[in-house]
Amino acid sequence: MRVTHPVWAVLITAVAMLAQVIIGTAPVTLLLERDNVLYRPLGMIGITLASLGLVHLIRRLGRQPWRGVGLTGSRRAPLHLLLGALAGMAGMAAANALSVAVGVAAWQPWEMVTAGLPYLPLAIAFALLSQAFPEELLWRGHLFDTLSGRLTPPVVLAVVSIGFGAMHLISQSAADTPVERLLYVGQAAALGFACAAARARTGALWAAVGVHTGSHIANMLLPTRDITYGVQIVIMIATLSATGLLILAGRRRNGTAAGDGTVRTTAPPPSRR
Repeated sequence: MRVTHPVWAVLITAVAMLAQVIIGTAPVTLLLERDNVLYRPLGMIGITLASLGLVHLIRRLGRQPWRGVGLTGSRRAPLHLLLGALAGMAGMAAANALSVAVGVAAWQPWEMVTAGLPYLPLAIAFALLSQAFPEELLWRGHLFDTLSGRLTPPVVLAVVSIGFGAMHLISQSAADTPVERLLYVGQAAALGFACAAARARTGALWAAVGVHTGSHIANMLLPTRDITYGVQIVIMIATLSATGLLILAGRRRNGTAAGDGTVRTTAPPPSRR
């Protein structure tokens, strides 16, 4: 069907990424003031619900089964989420530490970090429900599955990463020059690659959600202020890309991920007649 053609699938995913934010936040924007205590919590829940609804609608139009998005109910799901978060945290923390080491960034004052610790659970929930889960559901859930039926695995990894990165041309960031904006797109693509590698590694979506969330957590716990932001972005691209490659290397070493979110580590025994 047309909606499952690779070109249309990418375009639909890009539009849905914008639509989920508009639709999800519309009720709170219309009904609540920005300083209302419920404004952000209801907004992030709304984005997640809008994403679930949009992906469900898109997949019905394409006559695709819901299980293809990779939201498995396996007992491994919490472990995948945790390991993904650790991988994302490691990749971003390495980028921040290396940026400080080479002098292109500086650590934020520790007093600022400790002042925000009481709000850390809410900040993690906001990152998870307003960005990590809904974006991963679209790109590494729906689109990854859709493209996997038509394209080779390396091409699928490239498309779901570059397409995700391209959407960040219109994203707010500290980039203030054309070169920095392009590099910022590259950094988002590198994060998308690490998340896609986690999806390919496990065969399920939870590890990808974990990687995405973990990158935000690292910036919450080890925040930096930029000195030469362009160079810092290049370092982020390198460490996040390395994170994805390491995840894929583990997949090649341990075997091919099965569709139920488990990883087959040994070959099946030969049949006996």
